[in-house]
Amino acid sequence: MKIVVFDLGGTLMQYVGMPHSWVDFYEQGLEAIIKKYGCNVSEEEIEQTLQILKDFNPRVNYREVEYKAEQIFAKALEHWNLEVPFAECMEVFWSGLNLTAEIYPETVEVLQTLKEEGYAIATLTDLPSAMPDEVFCKDITELLGYFDLYVSSEIAGYRKPNMKGLQMIAEHFGVPVTELIFVGDEEKDRQAAKNADCRFVHILRTAKTADGISDLYELLDLLKG
Repeated sequence: MKIVVFDLGGTLMQYVGMPHSWVDFYEQGLEAIIKKYGCNVSEEEIEQTLQILKDFNPRVNYREVEYKAEQIFAKALEHWNLEVPFAECMEVFWSGLNLTAEIYPETVEVLQTLKEEGYAIATLTDLPSAMPDEVFCKDITELLGYFDLYVSSEIAGYRKPNMKGLQMIAEHFGVPVTELIFVGDEEKDRQAAKNADCRFVHILRTAKTADGISDLYELLDLLKG
């Protein structure tokens, strides 16, 4: 069985205009919660929440262990004494960021081609810190039907470069992890593939590299070679 595993952000899609670390946008999400529920919280309490969210952000404080979004928001908002469930607050927070998800132009065509050629397709994506799977999956609804297996950091319990997610994918398909082909855009993707001793294809859409590809069409050519 031929299995291609894709990272998502920066590989198959992107959140338009968003940097790797989203800490500068957290206040906007909190303001949405305050407006929605008329929260009576002080500036100090807001700053405390912002600091907790930043502390959990792996781009700020490196970590491989993943925390569920509910855990993070429960910790970040516990001193607000809210009367609404944290799950509702999460939805309002992420809606307040007004994120725009963009599927790269060739993504669907390439996924269709891989399916037609007999490849199994899996994903291994690190969710933005404190974003639940349900929120992220809504933004990639167009792609979900092409995946034989969707694995996120929340599902795996670990973030890349930890190889746990790749191991889970290999076990699901009943193949050695070394037989996977992992396509990603970041160094942590490369390191995860190295840790699993599987093939890595580096996609860098902003520039052509000697050992990588600049779009998914080039992946098709690479797999034929």
